[in-house]
Amino acid sequence: MTSTVRLTMAQALTRFLSRQFTEIDGQRLPIFGGVWAIFGHGNVAGLGEALHGQRETLPTFRAHNEQAMAHAAIAFAKAHMRRRFMAVTSSVGPGATNMVTAAALAHVNRLPLLLLPGDVFANRIPDPVLQQVEDFGDGTVSANDCFRPVSRYFDRITRPEQIIPALNRAMQVLTDPAECGPVTLALCQDTQAEAYDYPESFFAERLWTPRRPRPDRSELAAAVAALKAARKPLVIAGGGVLYSQACEELARFVEATGIPVCETQGGKSALPDAHPLNMAAVGVTGTSAANRLAEEADLIVAIGTRLQDFTTGSWALFGNAAKRIIGLNVQAFDSAKHRALPLVADAREGLAELAAAAGGYKAPASWSDNARAGKAEWQATAAKVTAPTNAALPSDAQIIGAVQRAMGSDIILMHAAGGLPGELHKLWQAGAPGSYHAEYGFSCMGYEIAGGLGAKMARPDKEVVVMLGDGSYLMLNSEIATSVMLGLKLTIVLLDNRGFGCINRLQLATGGAGFNNLLADSQHETLPEIDFAAHAASLGAISEKLDSIAELEAALVRAKTNPRTTVLVVDTDPLVSTQAGGTWWDVAVPEISEREEVKAARASYEASLKQQRVGD
Repeated sequence: MTSTVRLTMAQALTRFLSRQFTEIDGQRLPIFGGVWAIFGHGNVAGLGEALHGQRETLPTFRAHNEQAMAHAAIAFAKAHMRRRFMAVTSSVGPGATNMVTAAALAHVNRLPLLLLPGDVFANRIPDPVLQQVEDFGDGTVSANDCFRPVSRYFDRITRPEQIIPALNRAMQVLTDPAECGPVTLALCQDTQAEAYDYPESFFAERLWTPRRPRPDRSELAAAVAALKAARKPLVIAGGGVLYSQACEELARFVEATGIPVCETQGGKSALPDAHPLNMAAVGVTGTSAANRLAEEADLIVAIGTRLQDFTTGSWALFGNAAKRIIGLNVQAFDSAKHRALPLVADAREGLAELAAAAGGYKAPASWSDNARAGKAEWQATAAKVTAPTNAALPSDAQIIGAVQRAMGSDIILMHAAGGLPGELHKLWQAGAPGSYHAEYGFSCMGYEIAGGLGAKMARPDKEVVVMLGDGSYLMLNSEIATSVMLGLKLTIVLLDNRGFGCINRLQLATGGAGFNNLLADSQHETLPEIDFAAHAASLGAISEKLDSIAELEAALVRAKTNPRTTVLVVDTDPLVSTQAGGTWWDVAVPEISEREEVKAARASYEASLKQQRVGD
């Protein structure tokens, strides 16, 4: 006879989560680092009571914004290279829909996240409940249906026993390297409180280890043939290299073959910046060293990358008409993009087998030497643009130089949207794997501070430095207070250019007039004078407003020993960005305009379109 235990659905859920484990570096750890929760009428009675009962084995953390707590959970998973993750719960209604943006972020970036929004009553008797979204033509719809297109797996739990198959499926998705992404289990609030006789076996401890699929023999043979024929090969390292823990294998591969490497935003730090074959960033935000090679390469070995438009220069960067692409990726969808030779495999296993089967292949010495020379040229350029000057307002690049000099490379550098990703991708000198934490798949403003909190939870031994602009800060700063409350110290460098400087530059570059991006160019009666340092202090942080690069470097040194989160504010020039490096990006310019600047930009745009490889 099957042994059972009678629990509410919510109690069964939390008990199950507390019994899932992983193993990292020989240490057995709970796979869930905890649950972020903001309670409301859709989850406080059922799930809230259940979480209280499991608080010793499954800690619950309180945040100030639902989107932010989901960002923190995502960053926790990313900092753990997808080996551990967190759950997030909200009430029904706006609490739930606040998390949809974060779900999309996790979906785009292929990161594990368990979303547990409250839902309407399964029995429908009280309908419409507070905050319920009603569909005139479909009685099964709730606000949580917004999660469907941004979830790898979605389920609505309307009976208590449904949580058994739902959680089993959730764990498969969250731990699968190819399917990995957000899972949404919408929890009807009456069902959360209903009891059921659950089998004891459902709560047995389980150890989850990463699956490492090896390449198909025929795909491997085709990839080896392409590699052996290459005279100008180039590796693009994506985030999959880090998630697979394939960094050492990548280093062995490129050192044995002499193939230069460039990195996507997600893949940056796969090799230390100092590695002689690391050309650093590629694409729209790339270095001249990487992009010059990408233009000439006859073989692209794309490892663990989605090959998005910033990486490929909107498919205008790879100029060699004879080029081929090897798509080494655990996800078949990504491996065959743009007619690549697919090599569907775990990055670490695939690299090892590709190297072994290549039989001592080595790139021509002239190609490797050319790469090293280009790297030296780029390093000189980068040193120049990051050095302090006597300018009235420093550039983003000069702020980056100050942070690098004061903090070194043995930190976790966190950033997301705006102008900083472009500058940091090409200029930051990353050290160990995972030391560069970018969210540029979804380019989500507001990720930075919450993400820094999640990264610090994952790596409390590391200094976490968050860099962001005033636009992102104003969108989502509430988790400064959470970081202080939890004793998780961050160092936040806030660059105030008084508006959305990055998009303003793009607007001007495409012929537009400065309009509605910088505060001064937006409709206003009075320009706001925002005291960011005072605001950060009101949230509990230590804060300073700095007037020079020298002051910033000194403040960064002090921040290392500060007892809690520190916010350092610096005014910057909104019009200056690093012109060196980079490549074209497809941003459509209007065909018709009365402005001569737009007409000129359109002519340049049409010329650039001819470089795109349609059908590649």
